[in-house]
Amino acid sequence: VQVFPPVNFTLTVSALAQVLLHWKPNPNQEQKNYTIRYDVEILSPVPEEYDTKKTYSIRTVALHNGFSARVRTLLLHNDLQMRSDWVKEKLLPPPGAPETSVTNLSCVTRITISSTVSLHCTWLPGQGAPEDTEYFLFYRYETHTEECQNYIKDRWNRNTECRFSVTRIDPEEVDKHIVIHINGSSKYAAIKPFQQLFNQNAIEKVNVPRNVTVFLEQNDLLATWEKPISPFPKECFEYEFYLFNLKSDNKQILKISSNDFRLRIDVTSRYSIQIRANHHICCTRGFWSDWSEIIYVGQTKLENPIAWILAVLCVSTSCTFLLVAIICKLNHVWSKLFPPIPTPSNKFRDPFPNDYE
Repeated sequence: VQVFPPVNFTLTVSALAQVLLHWKPNPNQEQKNYTIRYDVEILSPVPEEYDTKKTYSIRTVALHNGFSARVRTLLLHNDLQMRSDWVKEKLLPPPGAPETSVTNLSCVTRITISSTVSLHCTWLPGQGAPEDTEYFLFYRYETHTEECQNYIKDRWNRNTECRFSVTRIDPEEVDKHIVIHINGSSKYAAIKPFQQLFNQNAIEKVNVPRNVTVFLEQNDLLATWEKPISPFPKECFEYEFYLFNLKSDNKQILKISSNDFRLRIDVTSRYSIQIRANHHICCTRGFWSDWSEIIYVGQTKLENPIAWILAVLCVSTSCTFLLVAIICKLNHVWSKLFPPIPTPSNKFRDPFPNDYE
């Protein structure tokens, strides 16, 4: 049995960083008593192989360097597999001068109190981009595409940051992609666009743990807290517990997977405590949260109580003397206790008076 390759194989950009692969069965292909599937191989930019019984496939991938793929017919009968020749197609990279696209693109998301997701992206202008280059950012999440309206500029008045206070990103979804597309314009050069895909959980800046409480119970330090603002349950988080002994300068960072903690400590020392959070098992790990506000617990043991007592006595004596002096001055007692020494009177006439006339 001869196996014929598919026909009318096309590649179509259907959305930002999304390409539709479509083909049709070869009309000359014999189908009786055979199962027909298709081998698909993505050649670039990210190699991938899979098979499907459908005559189309959708792939999400950055397209600024182009895209190429090939497909062939796979004929199955009992344990027999027969394959046709490959049919190949490609998409050319979008036009643009070299080194004009943005570099060092990074993005961070945060879940707000209202359970929406904010997005903040930063980038650097391409080394070959003229000074008048204007960059424009778009994000796509599933079927929603939106252009940035809030840019921050560099000293050459070029857009290098973008903020979305509210997006269509679903905080309850796990490991879905956020597509970032940045193009540009200039009077002096064609600016090459740039695309990058981000895992929504991998770029999330996790919120700080809430309601942190720390107290002492005999020789143990006990700490409790609530999970960060997030739709994920508390089991999805892990924590780092930072304990600093102010007396010995000893630092500890302990990994904890629950919302409470008990530790034997030196109760004669004073400690500072902070906690931060991150995703654990429910999704891809994100960025660690900021540290919680510092909480102090315990007290510093006096190294030399005798010196401390003497210092207190000296200060107390000085304060008492100063207070008595003020009271005496206010009641004119000082002048009575210590009257001024009178100036002696001159009972003898000067035998040689000066004539000032």
